[in-house]
Amino acid sequence: MTSTFACGVERSLTGQPWRWRRAGGDELGRDLTDQLLLARGVEEADLARHRTPTIRDFLPDPSEFKDMDKAAARLADAVESGESIAIFGDYDVDGATSAALLTLLLRRLGVEPMVYIPDRLMEGYGPSGAALVELKRRGATLAITVDCGAQAFDALKEAADAGLEVIVCDHHQCASLLPVTFALINPNRLDEGEIGAAHGHVAAVGMAFLLGVALLRELRQRGRFDDQPEPKLIDLLDIVALGTVADVARLKTLNRAFVTQGLKVMSERRNIGLNALAEAARLVKPPTARDLGFALGPRINAGGRVGKSDLGVRLLTSTDPEEARTIAAELDRLNEERRAIEMLVTEQAGEAANAQAGGSLIMVSGRGWHPGVIGIVASRLKERFGRPAIVIAEEEDGTGKGSGRSISGVDLGAAVLAAKDSGLLVAGGGHAMAAGLTVAPGGIEALRAFLHDRMAADVEAALGGRALLLDALLAPGGVTASLCDALDAAGPYGAGWPAPRVAAGPARLMRPGIVGNGHVRAIACGDDGKSFKLIAFRAVETELGQALLSSPADKRWWLAGTIKRDEWNGGNAAEMHVEDAAPA
Repeated sequence: MTSTFACGVERSLTGQPWRWRRAGGDELGRDLTDQLLLARGVEEADLARHRTPTIRDFLPDPSEFKDMDKAAARLADAVESGESIAIFGDYDVDGATSAALLTLLLRRLGVEPMVYIPDRLMEGYGPSGAALVELKRRGATLAITVDCGAQAFDALKEAADAGLEVIVCDHHQCASLLPVTFALINPNRLDEGEIGAAHGHVAAVGMAFLLGVALLRELRQRGRFDDQPEPKLIDLLDIVALGTVADVARLKTLNRAFVTQGLKVMSERRNIGLNALAEAARLVKPPTARDLGFALGPRINAGGRVGKSDLGVRLLTSTDPEEARTIAAELDRLNEERRAIEMLVTEQAGEAANAQAGGSLIMVSGRGWHPGVIGIVASRLKERFGRPAIVIAEEEDGTGKGSGRSISGVDLGAAVLAAKDSGLLVAGGGHAMAAGLTVAPGGIEALRAFLHDRMAADVEAALGGRALLLDALLAPGGVTASLCDALDAAGPYGAGWPAPRVAAGPARLMRPGIVGNGHVRAIACGDDGKSFKLIAFRAVETELGQALLSSPADKRWWLAGTIKRDEWNGGNAAEMHVEDAAPA
């Protein structure tokens, strides 16, 4: 990052400097794709691999992960001997897709597993001893927990005592002491090797895919496919892509390959449930990475948040189109219900958070808040205040169930684990950007003080380095649909792989106004005689929105944001989604 300010903007309307994401990023060179890849940390020698990310180029040898070969061999034994296998998944999208992937794979190997998804409200996160023992009673001799289990010490001990062997396939942060399991696959084990640890950003569904790769290899070596076709695991990448994006996993290296190739599989409409869900979400064109995160993912999540926790897995593994349409319609309805609940809790939590705006951590709590939406509300508060946020729903007895979201550079999962180790939490865990916790009655203030002290320096450092990073500078005439195509070539974009942000101007604003739910629209007219439409979402009550709305006709602006196709009424123009602005 250079020391110069992009467009000379040292302090914008949102109070931050503008800088180029990469030196020279203000020049649209001959190959924009390479510039965007380099700006996202790709080495010059590795550009070819990243331009078209494939599974072959990015998939590590599964044997590099601790316990992977042991787990694959045990699972192969169970498949060959016809044992009863149980899959215990978390109730969110990552858990649902992980469970669905292994279910579909085992079916193709002639095994119909039992699937257990706990109820968020009644059972809480992760496996319970009672649930695992019940699976054993129902005949399971082997269980696989997906997207949970790394911290389930008591439950896994109870399962072991009952004679149930358990493979944990997780990605959440581990403590130095591991629970009793047959095998524990997790790239975030503290004793993981260098290659395994380098994949700590992979979601649980990605780890389940790697377990599937290892299982098929083990069976292949045993001669299983000498006289029968081998299942094509690649056909399940649509599910892997959905879980990866919806879990906000960083779209680097292997995850980019998962999503790139998974979207291709999804466009072939092989999964009956995903097709039904896309119809329910009114997605006409093949889904994009954004659709996975904002249309399909939330609907899968809605089942676990405010409905039946197993609806997502049932949908993704359905073989009956009519059943799939019924489940998809129910998930769509539950998603609307979730949105209404979320809006109410967000409003109440936002009011409580205002008094903490200057601190290093936003932590709010309330009685009656639905625990199924607190993670989303925490994400909203994090975006609004630019700080880690934890939202706690207090139960009748005073016990608090919390969910948190963090900012880049602040490891929330590690802080929550430290609080647990210090005796301040009944339960807790997560990863760098998200965590969940349970706090005993009366323990919220002590927890707040601990996390504030633990995270203050990291938050200060993260905020001190805050800047709006830009990839390119455009004249208003450069905001075109063809530019969208060029920018998309370096995608897919998401967490850890930010969508290109450009600056355009200088430009005057015409016909600024309010549309929808607090959005600001206008037309930007440049000195080059060209113009483009812009929209600033949920900006009416912000300094940015007010400045755009009240801009004099002769005032010139630099505008910063992302360029998107404006396909309204079948058009093929482009518009800017404005995130910031500064006087030109």
